[in-house]
Amino acid sequence: MDYAVGDIVKLKKKHPCGSQEWEILRVGADFRLKCLGCGHQIMTPRKLVEKNTRGLRKKLENAE
Repeated sequence: MDYAVGDIVKLKKKHPCGSQEWEILRVGADFRLKCLGCGHQIMTPRKLVEKNTRGLRKKLENAE
């Protein structure tokens, strides 16, 4: 999959707040993700995100 900053990923397991959706803030060997439910931020290895992704919503491009 092609991940980019601003995309929304849906992961297999829920965060303790109940949300499964995370916004990508940083892409590289590690990802920085922000929970869309409570705003908590985590750093996690790329391999773990790729393994646990259930869905990917691309950010909306500026349509002009």
